[in-house]
Amino acid sequence: MIFKTCKNPVQRNRKIRKSLFIFLCFILGFLVILFGACQSERKDSGSGKMVYWSSNNQDEINLAREVVAEWNALHPEIQVKHQPVPEGESSEEVILAAVVGKTTPDIYSNMWPGDVASYVRAGQLVNFDQFSNFDSVTSERFSPGDIEQSRSKNGHVYQILWKTNPVMLIFNTKMFGNAGVHEPRTYTEYLEAGKRISRDTDGDGYVDRWVGITDIRARWRDRLFDFYPLYIAASGGKTLIENGEVTFDNKFAVGVFQFYRDIYKNDYFPKEIATGRRDFFLNELAGSRVVGPWEVMHTEKFKPEGFQYDFIHVPVPCGTREPIYTYGDLKGIVVFKNSKYPRHAWEFIQFMINRKNDLRLLELATQLPLRQNILEDTLYQNYFDNNPKMVKFAHQAKYIRNVDESPTLKEVFDAISQEFEACVVYGAKTPEQAVHDAAVRSKLVLE
Repeated sequence: MIFKTCKNPVQRNRKIRKSLFIFLCFILGFLVILFGACQSERKDSGSGKMVYWSSNNQDEINLAREVVAEWNALHPEIQVKHQPVPEGESSEEVILAAVVGKTTPDIYSNMWPGDVASYVRAGQLVNFDQFSNFDSVTSERFSPGDIEQSRSKNGHVYQILWKTNPVMLIFNTKMFGNAGVHEPRTYTEYLEAGKRISRDTDGDGYVDRWVGITDIRARWRDRLFDFYPLYIAASGGKTLIENGEVTFDNKFAVGVFQFYRDIYKNDYFPKEIATGRRDFFLNELAGSRVVGPWEVMHTEKFKPEGFQYDFIHVPVPCGTREPIYTYGDLKGIVVFKNSKYPRHAWEFIQFMINRKNDLRLLELATQLPLRQNILEDTLYQNYFDNNPKMVKFAHQAKYIRNVDESPTLKEVFDAISQEFEACVVYGAKTPEQAVHDAAVRSKLVLE
């Protein structure tokens, strides 16, 4: 019998090493699968304690405490420990630091949807549609459009859009009424009011009363409360990115830049930080601001005697068709992948967003749950009867837009902010050039 052998001993050694490598890979793969199975079995087994971070504003802290206390009384086997998200420049930056440092909570209820794509790409979030009752839970609470707004590009859902704060214009009704503009619906009407309201009241040569105010800092998030809602409204509900392409280099964005440029050119707004040393609106130094429904509770609590105000959609170009859309300022609930209790976390979220706790969200925090047909639900009727200004926000909540899903969305808003400052505040560029430059920079970021 003739045996075939490798003439070259080096080739023979390579074959042996290759066989050993394949064998070791097989063993390693088996151990990984076995370990993963053990981990899967270990998750959600036995008793434990989940960590839940809420927003750090006091109203939501109070809400979280009530919800957690009730859950813990009903579920001794899996307790929830609540704490507000730690202080920082912004909650978004705090969460990012927690992800990097592997110190995230199990559950977080103040997730900005613009960050979700980044965390999904990094494999940091639990997808909720893996749970068998996902469809029944979400279809009861959300409209089909709401569910689609929460879905990631890969088809899964990693966020439960819990609440919405539709952005509207709060305005001093007496100040605008005296200026002959009872409801500043359009750019033209608003600028006309600016001409009559903004003036020097003490004769020192400087304007000290203005038609409105916005934050002039060139931070990306500040554009969520001036440029972005007005762009959505003017464009009939468009956002910044479509199918991965920048789409805001258009007449609607130019119109918003021009509107704000006219405001600052004529000294209708102060060039000061809106959140600085004093409340310009309640002190009647500025006649309007772009805000969300949380402003109702704040205004009612601190308004001076005789102060009158109301809400209306943000200003739009003449001829804009109804309905008027706006930025929804949505916040979602997420579960981080390092949680040992993903199924229990999902059960806690269901508890958080039930009808009773949605009413608590309204009563304690003056924020709207993202719940379909809320104005028709008898459970909430008494609340809206006693809080008629919140009815306007509930109606506006039917016509809102989220932010686009992109891991570089903050960089896009940063580009817009830089050009907004150059054009609007300092007049260094035309609106057309500023919008175009922001779009070009955004395209580079997306590539």
